This record gives sequence, C-alpha cells and structure tokens, in this order.
Amino acid sequence: MTGEDVMVPNSEAEHLRQQLLQAQRLSSVGALASSVAHEFNNILTTIINYAKMGLKSQGDDATRTQALERILKGSQRAATIINSMLGFARNNSHQREVTDVARLVEEVLILCEKDLSKHHVQVETKFHGRPRAPLVAGQIEQILLNLVINARQAMPRGGRLRIEVRENPAAQMVEIRISDTGVGIPPEQLRLIFEPFYTTKEPDEHGHGGTGLGLSVCRQIIEQHQGRIRVESQVGKGSTFTVKLPAGRLESHKLKR
Repeated sequence: MTGEDVMVPNSEAEHLRQQLLQAQRLSSVGALASSVAHEFNNILTTIINYAKMGLKSQGDDATRTQALERILKGSQRAATIINSMLGFARNNSHQREVTDVARLVEEVLILCEKDLSKHHVQVETKFHGRPRAPLVAGQIEQILLNLVINARQAMPRGGRLRIEVRENPAAQMVEIRISDTGVGIPPEQLRLIFEPFYTTKEPDEHGHGGTGLGLSVCRQIIEQHQGRIRVESQVGKGSTFTVKLPAGRLESHKLKR
C-alpha cells in the first residue's frame, strides 16, 4: 500500500473536516432513525404473526413451511437494514479501494427506502453496467446520502427521484446523476449553494433546518478525489446533481491532500 492509497488528515483544517463528516454521518443516521425503526417494527410484527401461525399449524406441513419462509425472509430484511445502518455509521476509514459505485447507491437507498416511501417519493434507478472507481467508500456514501435527503426535502408533496450511474470512457470518469422533480433552486441561490454555511432550507415544524455545511463539504471531498460536482435546476421543475469521479485502477490516481 502506498501513501496515495489512504486519505490521511495532515492539517488541523483537514482534521476538523473529517470530524465534521463523521458528525454529519451520525446526524444522517439520526434523521433516518424514525423511519427505519417504523420499518423494523413492521418486520417484527410480520415475524411474530407468522411464528404464531406456524405454532398453530400442527400437522399442516404446507402452512408451517410457508410461515417459516416468511419468518426467514423478514429476518433477512431486518438484518440487511440494520447492517447497512451500522456499517454506514461506523465507516470512518480513510483508505481508498476500487469500489462498485452502483453498489454504494443501492446501499444508500436501503437506508432511505422507508423515508422516501413515507414522503411519497418514487425511486427510479438506471445503472449502465457496474462502473468501478478508486474512492473512500464511506465518504462517497455520505455524499450520496446527503444528496438523496436533499432531493426528498425538495419534494414536500412527493415526486420522483431518479439516480443514474454510468461510465464515461472518453473522460475516464464515473458519473452519478441524482435528479428530483422538486421545487428547484432560484438562479440567485444556485451560485451560492456550495458556499460554506449557506443554506436554502427553512426550519421545519420542529425548528430543524439546514446547517449549510453539507454541499460545501461534499464538494471538498469530491475534489479531494479529483472529481467534480455540478448542479442544474429549474424553479418548479426540479434539480439534477451530477457527481463525476475518476474511473480506473487504484494506482492510476493520486488523491489530493
């Protein structure tokens, strides 16, 4: 392993940025906790009901088998949700690895699935192959989660979230496009959204609004990966964020510090 394989904080500013990223990761988990708990409770109710059915089905092998299959399916679903959440919360590694980018999107959607459904957001994914890129998986996963949560918040009455992953061989980049059909961002705000402490979010009914740190930190991390983030938006029609990350082998890219 070479020095370029690991993103190591080498300054006070970088150390603070890593602490902020970890705080945002835990904040994101907290924001999703209610929806995840509700989903987990639904799964447990299903498991309990089918366990009761199995106990009552003395001598009925078909019913007992069906009950056991449903219990197994529910348990596997619960394990997937919990493992995804724990893995996300604990993943603070700085090591880059060649990673299936589409898989990161899939894992983020597992965390957000109930939250998106609760707010009547339909999800559409389109993966053009399984492009891979050398990256710090936990950091890119955090960026994707931030963008998905932002998209959901931009659709207070529901809408459609579309995520597309493709590789651009000519540019040697992996592209992730996250589009929503939300309220959009006015031009005068659009040029400021990547600035530190700037936020377009109004406080909700609980007094919670945006910190303004999310997109600024997202851009810094993407640029450390020698990537880029761009946004297009139309008021009343929605926004599209495009993240571009260098594709290829790990030794082909040096991570900026």
